Amino acid sequence: MKTNPLLMALLAAGLALPALAADKAPFTVQDLVKLNKLHSAAVSNDGTKLIYGLKKVTDDGSSSDLYLLDLSDKNAAPKQLTSAPGTEHDVAFSHDDKQVYFIAARDGSSQLYRLPLDGGEAQAVSDLPLGIDGYKLSADGKQVVMSIRVFPECDTLECSKAKFDKEAERKSTGREYDQLMVRHWDTWSDHARNHLFVAQLENGKLGKPVDVTKGLDTETPPKPFSGMEEVTFSPDGKHIVYSAKAPSKDQAWITNYDLWQVPVTGGKAKNLTEDNQAWDAQPVFSADGRYLAYLAMKKPGFEADRYRIMLKDTVTGQSKEVAPMWDRSPASLSFGKDNNTLYVTAQDLGQVSVFAINTQFGDVRAIYNDGSNSLVGLAGDRLIINHKSLVEPGDLYSINMEGQNLTRLTEVNKAKLDKVKFGEFEQFSFKGWNNEEVYGYWLKPANFKKGKQYPVAFLVHGGPQGSFGNSFSFRWNPQLWAGAGYAVVMVDFHGSTGYGQAFTDSISLDWGGKPLEDLQKGLAAVAKQQKWIDADNACALGGSYGGYMMNWIQGNWNDGFKCLVNHAGLFDMRSMYHVTEELWFPEHEFGGSYEQAKDLYEKFNPANYVENWKTPMLVIHGEKDFRVPYGQGLAAFSYMQRNNIPSELLIYPDENHWILNPNNLEQWYAKVLGWMDRWTK
Repeated sequence: MKTNPLLMALLAAGLALPALAADKAPFTVQDLVKLNKLHSAAVSNDGTKLIYGLKKVTDDGSSSDLYLLDLSDKNAAPKQLTSAPGTEHDVAFSHDDKQVYFIAARDGSSQLYRLPLDGGEAQAVSDLPLGIDGYKLSADGKQVVMSIRVFPECDTLECSKAKFDKEAERKSTGREYDQLMVRHWDTWSDHARNHLFVAQLENGKLGKPVDVTKGLDTETPPKPFSGMEEVTFSPDGKHIVYSAKAPSKDQAWITNYDLWQVPVTGGKAKNLTEDNQAWDAQPVFSADGRYLAYLAMKKPGFEADRYRIMLKDTVTGQSKEVAPMWDRSPASLSFGKDNNTLYVTAQDLGQVSVFAINTQFGDVRAIYNDGSNSLVGLAGDRLIINHKSLVEPGDLYSINMEGQNLTRLTEVNKAKLDKVKFGEFEQFSFKGWNNEEVYGYWLKPANFKKGKQYPVAFLVHGGPQGSFGNSFSFRWNPQLWAGAGYAVVMVDFHGSTGYGQAFTDSISLDWGGKPLEDLQKGLAAVAKQQKWIDADNACALGGSYGGYMMNWIQGNWNDGFKCLVNHAGLFDMRSMYHVTEELWFPEHEFGGSYEQAKDLYEKFNPANYVENWKTPMLVIHGEKDFRVPYGQGLAAFSYMQRNNIPSELLIYPDENHWILNPNNLEQWYAKVLGWMDRWTK
């Protein structure tokens, strides 16, 4: 083994190793909340420049600015473009690439700005009475479409502004409704809607906006699930195409989003996908305007159906499915320069991979399939991607069209990660339900020592159509348990995404069946494969459906764990059906409303198996959680308290289905790890 002469000399002089460089320490939640975050990246039209937002976090606070990188110079360093307080986001290059547009709230509300790249300060493009939620530029850069929340009965933005102000000043607090959906995610409806406005861009200023959705009373998919990826200009700039539900009283129990086309001058909207009663989304035109590609599900009422890639010929009017035999569900799609290639991202065997698909022949070719990747844009003969993994929080890379020459463009957390010791990880597989192949991941404790056994943190993902794969999370991050000395095990049980639609479909009507068998077999299999995993000294934890599974395990696998952690878990399926906001979800998963499918709801109802409960459980819930209202957590905790089962409750008045406040996240991990340590160490 080679030795470092300088190192040996310093050690001989009596200097300790930390005097040379700080030892790497296991990853903690304090490290997590102080990581810098990339956001809002865009590639110039000529492919030579990259702009991105970067939120930097220090002990004194945080700041967010825009940076420009010259892609034509391999040795170029990022150039900081902005330094104003606040966050610039939704960046886009002008048609001639000489300036960039972005949204910022520099004078109160979120408005559109432009920044010349040859020097000078950013200038406000808009000065509207209401804030802009998102925008897109037309292909020629002469028009902009904006998403603005307004009251449908108002004819002007000023009218909507006055109504918002009046509502804020109202003395009474009651909310009145006559139909669902009265609330969504964490927000009660205020009767305003997301409308699309089109305006001309003239001499750096915004012309008079036209509400192209006026009178249609439609709403684009509610935040936080969608954005301006659901809206596009036609290449000739004459129309807007967007995804929305048709006006109806059945918003809470259908998923029939259609693609609508409306002139940029306003007027009657045309439904382009009227025949499909399921979800249509993410319209995108080829640059020549010949083709419209979009994503389409086939099963009405099912939000986790496979998205098919559809291609509409705008000349002949004919539509076809692209690559119908490809059993993956795309998350995004973009046309290549040749107008015949689609670049697609999709979950695939525990990764989120990048694919190229030939629209004429349906050939699917994997470009990059390691970690979790999102496509930023095309830069000449290369793709720009945002790459994450279980040990990488997110950086920008370029890769050629053949999936070669992966090149790092940013390293926004290098100094911080140099001080961190992550746990090693590996994907594993085993024979699960029906002897079918099931995949998962294990992580070693950060300070792993050979020959020692470690207690297990058994993470169960939510969804339930989801995945705990090779990605980096700022909420449930498995490296935090590895940093706390746990062996981490995650199983993508039947129902998980990225393994084919039949695998995803298999959980519907069987919430407590196949998944439980997979979890049991998976824990046993990984402990047999990896002798350092002590499966007899394990805690299981999960959120949402994962929290449901904690309640289900209590009644149906009550000798498997030393403790449980239930975050936002479903406890009583009867009451859950009647208080959640998206009724289409339980109605698909259980075969109808509670009244129509009572037997199945009760078969897989954790509340019906409470007589078997005995495992110590920590219950966590947010009071602003409208997906799984906090009464579900209170019910589980109340039962355990009344029946002398060791249990504790952590409730957050200001959190929804997730924990978003960094201070709350620190408390969350401290409580969870303390609870687990109590029962396993």
